[in-house]
Amino acid sequence: MTDSPESVVVLDAVGLRALAHPVRVQLVDLLRKHGPSTATRLAERLGVNSGTASYHLRRLGAAGFVAEDTERGNARERWWRSVHQGTRLTDDELSEREPEAVLAYMQSIAALYNVRTQRALNELQTMPKQWRRVLDLSSFALRLTPEEGLLLREELGEVVARYRRDVPGEAAPEGAVRVSLITQVLPEPTTDS
Repeated sequence: MTDSPESVVVLDAVGLRALAHPVRVQLVDLLRKHGPSTATRLAERLGVNSGTASYHLRRLGAAGFVAEDTERGNARERWWRSVHQGTRLTDDELSEREPEAVLAYMQSIAALYNVRTQRALNELQTMPKQWRRVLDLSSFALRLTPEEGLLLREELGEVVARYRRDVPGEAAPEGAVRVSLITQVLPEPTTDS
């Protein structure tokens, strides 16, 4: 998916270990989605105590994922903002060197996606009809070579790039709402043919 280079961070070993925790993944997600916030407000959204949120925000800050928003807050209220709008894990060697951290990070991402899906389904009955028609949970069984799988991923990224990014603080057209699009290309190399 095409983002401007400065808005996406490619994970290195330090960044991967910093993000390999479900609370941290969720904190970064909330800051990217909703803009700057305090540890207390973020903790309320996640259902954790503010000390836990503060601890994880400081760890994320040390790794360069979030920064203190000095234009907001006061001596008692510390605001945080996301430094990047996206995260990418593209280093195959990193997966070999840090398999446990990669697994923990990917499991945290999968859990976050599950929460998003469940939230949408919980709101299905009260969702406006035109948006109920948009909601889709599809699964397609394909037989692909690794090269075709990479091409499919690239082409899906090109399609997504044609649509408006959700950036906090930027105005959206009337009638536009936040939509979560989750793509998964899940190889099943151990399944029977």
